[in-house]
Amino acid sequence: MQYNDQKKGSLLAFIAVFLITPDSLLIRLSNIETWGMLFYRGAIPFLVVLTGTLLFYNRNFIKKLLGIGYPGIFYVFSFSACNITFIISIQNTNVANTLVMIALAPMLSAILGAIFLKESPDRKTLIAILVTFAACVYIFYDSINLGNFLGDFFGLLTAFGLACNATLARYAKDRDLVPSAVIGKLCVAIFAFSFVDSFELIGNDIIFIPLMCVMCVAIPFVLVTIAPRYITAAEVNLFFLLETILGPIWVWLVIKEQPSIETILGGIVIITTIAIHSALSLKKI
Repeated sequence: MQYNDQKKGSLLAFIAVFLITPDSLLIRLSNIETWGMLFYRGAIPFLVVLTGTLLFYNRNFIKKLLGIGYPGIFYVFSFSACNITFIISIQNTNVANTLVMIALAPMLSAILGAIFLKESPDRKTLIAILVTFAACVYIFYDSINLGNFLGDFFGLLTAFGLACNATLARYAKDRDLVPSAVIGKLCVAIFAFSFVDSFELIGNDIIFIPLMCVMCVAIPFVLVTIAPRYITAAEVNLFFLLETILGPIWVWLVIKEQPSIETILGGIVIITTIAIHSALSLKKI
């Protein structure tokens, strides 16, 4: 079966985000402290993906690594930063609030794409982004009243980092930025290393941490790095709206963390918007 670029990019982005959706639940179920979690979320994916890339590229790995250029260097910084801000956000607000803030990434991607790539979003994407933004502002206002500002602010920084990642990957679509993501994970591990109190994994963490790092981090970040070669940065980040809905559902079903009514209402608006946008996109294809 032959896939055009739209279908390839959409499939890669969908699989990546679907694998990410249990991530927040596994973070909540883990007992390890923040910096220890950050270390393992950097170190384990680094080793897994480095092994995979060495096997895949063989003798060409050094050539691929040196070929990332300036876009790849910027990608390392933005990728590392949003990995760190995501964990800080999750630890300081409700899961639903963090994921809703991340839902702003498509809007930010569209803005960055229009400025730096001259890729103006089509009408349906623009409308979806504006509606999503309005819903996020509504939830953010409620969060300020509840005292979750710090966590939501870092969630917003995560969204900006994701937008930068997707825009850089789109800009450098002729380059392979997977080595940049590998280096980014190493940078996260090195940064967190100095702050870790204990590296010991106890109880269920022996299962949750490796599972999280491989299934929810290592595999998805490779797919998300590749997807912008085929579709725009804004379209890639629209798929992260699926995590905005499914992530809090897993958390609510397992540990009964109840989002606010404002978050629920905003989430309904977001998932309705992405459903309509996806239906229109499929009809176009």
